[in-house]
Amino acid sequence: MKFIINSQALLKKLQFLNGVINSNNTLPILDDFLFELDDTTLKITATDLETTLVMTLEPSMADESGKVTIPAKLLLDFLKYLPDAPITFNIDTNTLGIEILSSEGKYKLTGHNADDYPELPLLDETTTFELSSNILAAGITKTVFATGNDELRPAMGGVYFDIMPDYMTFVATDAHKLVRYRRNDAKSGISTSFIIPRKPLNVLRNLLVTEDVNVKVDYNVTNAAFEYEGVKLFSRLIEGRYPAYDAVIPKDNPNRLTVDRSLFINSVKRLSPFANQSTHQVRLRISGQELLMNAEDIDYSNEGVERLNCTYSGEDMEIGFNSRFLLEMVNNLESPEILFQLSGPTRAGIIVPANHDNPDEDILMLVMPVMLQQS
Repeated sequence: MKFIINSQALLKKLQFLNGVINSNNTLPILDDFLFELDDTTLKITATDLETTLVMTLEPSMADESGKVTIPAKLLLDFLKYLPDAPITFNIDTNTLGIEILSSEGKYKLTGHNADDYPELPLLDETTTFELSSNILAAGITKTVFATGNDELRPAMGGVYFDIMPDYMTFVATDAHKLVRYRRNDAKSGISTSFIIPRKPLNVLRNLLVTEDVNVKVDYNVTNAAFEYEGVKLFSRLIEGRYPAYDAVIPKDNPNRLTVDRSLFINSVKRLSPFANQSTHQVRLRISGQELLMNAEDIDYSNEGVERLNCTYSGEDMEIGFNSRFLLEMVNNLESPEILFQLSGPTRAGIIVPANHDNPDEDILMLVMPVMLQQS
């Protein structure tokens, strides 16, 4: 088994693949990349048994089909310091000896038996649809940060794909915050739903190319696969029923606050260090056309206060939010101004873009208030 390939092209692929590998695998073979050479195609696989990523490359020269697993960390640490030039792999599939030749020198290491590597997930009785990579990347980016970590509620540990024939909705929540991102230009022609865990979605988001391509999605009751242009990612689905997300979104929100997004973000960032380090509370006092924001930690006599101009309609009110949640959400909005829709200091607040540049995009972010601390 022999092939010649560009070192930096290989390194780039392996860095994506390495995102799948856990730091504390129970099976030593999972610390390896699986290399498979077939005619003129090199296929490389990484898996943690829940998520599997397969990427293909075209070596400049390939001879003798075969397969072997190679320790991931050793190979990555070596390739990082090679110049951008072709390198040659000579692999003895009987002894599993691996020799790598570059313009800098000759290197030897030992691989492992590829027969011990887990087989790819077998997806049968699948349903298939296609989705724009731009829409998929946006759906993941806008929602994945809001997923939860509660082992007692595993469904919240992933993004809910709620697919209708004429639109698609991505939902994530951890019970403190919720994001609903809908695309009216994602027309699959089918009606279905499933929950994808956070880890494979982060891997997929990093992979998706900047130019728009079609991603083929296959899924059944236990697994989903995303495939495009030499990349295939398998993910085990999260079992269980997803919370009825529409039921928790307040419908009557008469108090409406519009504020400049960049100014608001900077204010929250400046105030956050002064907040109580357990609640991270930032208090919003809205009166007339002025927003008074403050954060304080009574135990340490820390306090910060800022004023922002705003546009407001509704009753004067005071409400507190976790500053970390606010920043996560507002940083994932893109409009110059944001709109808070509020019903009361003890009910969830809704944050949406004040301006809608894309009529096919509908995003709503919900954040639960923090009980106000008495000054």
